[in-house]
Amino acid sequence: MYLGFYPETVDRQKIAWIGTLLTDTALSWHLHRYRDLGDTDTWVNYSAAIRAEYHNDREAADAQQKLGQLQYQGCIRTYITELWSLNNFARANGEGLREKVDLAMTDAILDMRFSQNEGEFTDDDDFLHATYRAGIQVEKRKALRATRELVRAAAPPKTEAPRKTQSSKPTNTEEKPKDHPQRGTSRTDCKTQYNQPSHWASKDAALAGVPAKEQ
Repeated sequence: MYLGFYPETVDRQKIAWIGTLLTDTALSWHLHRYRDLGDTDTWVNYSAAIRAEYHNDREAADAQQKLGQLQYQGCIRTYITELWSLNNFARANGEGLREKVDLAMTDAILDMRFSQNEGEFTDDDDFLHATYRAGIQVEKRKALRATRELVRAAAPPKTEAPRKTQSSKPTNTEEKPKDHPQRGTSRTDCKTQYNQPSHWASKDAALAGVPAKEQ
């Protein structure tokens, strides 16, 4: 892609620039080829030779295995990006691809996707896009829930107003007068200082036993 911006670059420059990007055994391979061919090497032959030398015959199988092991780790953007990268080599599609994605998702994302979409998906891109949108919504709700919990935790505790205690003495009620004996009754429980009842049936009875000085 880089060299595509510079079509005027000659083969010798392309090969030399690629050589500066290589390391370890790939760099040793490059230097050995340069010692053998020097500037007579061509870009067509060099690019074909390096692809043949380092092509991984198990590239598709390895990508397929990694695709099956790929799990959602809390970021739907990261998952979809890694999925696309692996699937460039694995070439999974249809039910096989969708099964791997469904097994990697959480219940919350699957529930969200089913609630947002009715019917079956006929295209893999539509399926992945719907899964992506559902994941974004679930992650937004999770972030909002965490923010609300932090706000609640930081809020000062509520204090209850003191409750009014009801007096044992009834309000708005008149105090009952003390129990005094009624007139005209004969009571013997109340006594005068002369050991006489406090109420009498007649005046003589009232003055009985009282010294004349006190009558």
